[in-house]
Amino acid sequence: MNPELRFKHLWLAIGFLLIAYVFYSSLRPDPIEVDIDDFDKYAHTFAYFVLMGWFTQIYQQKKRVLILAIGFVLMGILIEILQGFSGYRQFDYYDMLANSSGVLLGWLLSMTPLKNTLSYFDQKLAG
Repeated sequence: MNPELRFKHLWLAIGFLLIAYVFYSSLRPDPIEVDIDDFDKYAHTFAYFVLMGWFTQIYQQKKRVLILAIGFVLMGILIEILQGFSGYRQFDYYDMLANSSGVLLGWLLSMTPLKNTLSYFDQKLAG
């Protein structure tokens, strides 16, 4: 875990709420419709980018980042399988690809100075 974070429990709680929201929005019977071609693919990519980007700011060790990446890719696959079984949503390999692309983008973010954004806000909150 990032040793600099004073409010790591808060950041983790927010992260788990983000995961819960991804599950909720992915499995609800009435998905949000936007009149933009392939909007759902952008939404999938963005959602998993946010998840990966968020958690790699809390867990910055390379081994943990790898575990996060694998976990979020598996989460995306699981959600697609659950959608296929739901009877009201569709299983889609391209959604899995979009999810994995978001994970990759979040992982790349963890290799830039932006990986310290949460630390910056943590320090500001600490005063």
